[in-house]
Amino acid sequence: MDSMRGQGGIQMLLSAEQDAQQIVTAAKNLKMTRLRRAKEEAEMEVVNYRSHLEAEYQKSIFESSGSSDSTVKRLEKETEEKIQSLKGIASKVSSEIVNMLIKHITTVRT
Repeated sequence: MDSMRGQGGIQMLLSAEQDAQQIVTAAKNLKMTRLRRAKEEAEMEVVNYRSHLEAEYQKSIFESSGSSDSTVKRLEKETEEKIQSLKGIASKVSSEIVNMLIKHITTVRT
């Protein structure tokens, strides 16, 4: 009778071990599913964040290039004004410079 009781106990232990193994396997599968889902969500967040940063970067490039065009136009205008100013000054003093050069060329040192 002890042998029957021992056999029943062994069967109970084996059954409990199989149940425990099934519980562990189910928990591992659930864990893997959750990890996979978390990874997918994280990847989607990364893609969204990257596209958001790219959009901000493109916006800043567009805004800076727009101001760059206006800066170029402003600099061109200032340069043209400076050129006209220098031409005006040069025309006022050119006769004096020509006279000074003629005087130096025609003067002989002895």
